[in-house]
Amino acid sequence: MLLAGLLAAPALAQAPAEPGAGQDQQQRIERLDAELKDSTAVQKRLATEMAALEGDRAKLNEALLDTAIRVRETEAKLDASEQRLLLLNREAADIKESLDARRAVLAEVLGGLVRLGRRPPPALMVRPDDALQSIRSAMMLGAVLPELKAETDLLASELAAQERVRQDTARERDALAELKRALADERARTAALIEEKKNSLQQGEAALTEEKTRAAALAAEAGNVRELMERMETEISATRKAAQDAAQSQAQQGAGVAPADRLAALQNPGRLAPGVPFEEAKGLLKLPVGGAVLKAFGADDGYGGQEKGMSMGTRIEAQVASPSDGWVVYAGPFRSYGQLLIINAGGGYHILLAGMDKITVELGQFVLSGEPVGVMGRGPQLVSSVGLGTAQPILYVEFRKDGNSIDPTPWWATSESEKVRG
Repeated sequence: MLLAGLLAAPALAQAPAEPGAGQDQQQRIERLDAELKDSTAVQKRLATEMAALEGDRAKLNEALLDTAIRVRETEAKLDASEQRLLLLNREAADIKESLDARRAVLAEVLGGLVRLGRRPPPALMVRPDDALQSIRSAMMLGAVLPELKAETDLLASELAAQERVRQDTARERDALAELKRALADERARTAALIEEKKNSLQQGEAALTEEKTRAAALAAEAGNVRELMERMETEISATRKAAQDAAQSQAQQGAGVAPADRLAALQNPGRLAPGVPFEEAKGLLKLPVGGAVLKAFGADDGYGGQEKGMSMGTRIEAQVASPSDGWVVYAGPFRSYGQLLIINAGGGYHILLAGMDKITVELGQFVLSGEPVGVMGRGPQLVSSVGLGTAQPILYVEFRKDGNSIDPTPWWATSESEKVRG
């Protein structure tokens, strides 16, 4: 029912009640009915997909990763479309300002054209004194027409540009609306897939609830992230097991994976352990969210120190994905970090993601590189984001090795290697 409400909400928002003729009211009702039918069709399609994926973990993971990629691509297209629309609006404003500033000149030009149309130069040699008048008219036109033509050409050019911008803006707005509908559809599919995966992981739910309560208590007591991780790995069984699984996976991988096999190892959606050791994943990992880096690792933190991680400005309600394979060892609020997610990537490496509005994975869960793990809010959630001078949501990303912060830059994929898909 919740999914149905989310899908139906945009349709209701698009059909506001307003006074009008009975025919208009009937048309609005028909349009609303059509949108509700579309919403029902989306729900049925999702239900069919979920039924087909039930019990097949590899297919479920693959569908979730594919959907996550489509969400990221759609978010990027939305960013580009909004930027194009912004530029078109600025261009339209510049043209309007130019026309307004030259309003008096344009009035004279148009008046001159009208007068020339009504009173053309007299014909030569009709009467003797017409010759002198024609010569005088020709002299005056010779002086005025070049300037008049230049102003007329400029006016025609600006009016044509204004019409072009108007048409481009209309097309861009239509494209933007379509992208927003596509994003809503993909987000609904992502939510359904996450819910399906949670349902398949709900064995021992009572024990997990107790673990979460204990983890929250430890978070309240811990003074910093390092202390939190150390206590979690000794006092919380789900986190302790995740740490043991990470160590076991590292031992089994031994010397690691051959360079040629790394991409293939990261493309198996059914894996239950990291495809490659984290140390060997340099240059292969995607950023967890689309957006611009506002502060890089090592930058001045404004308090006399250096940034221990990187801060990224994101879209409102942007999807956040796990940068790498790993086990969730903490998921919940923690001091100035807001909603904090800690992933044990094995080999003594941990990834911290903070600033999200909602975390969609559970304590002890193994997540794949590229798998959705959270959703951003509508504004900054971090206390430390106050000095960044932006109202957009901010995701904080930090890599740690044996408890110490390290530069994450070497791990991010280049344009050639961004072909890794979970």
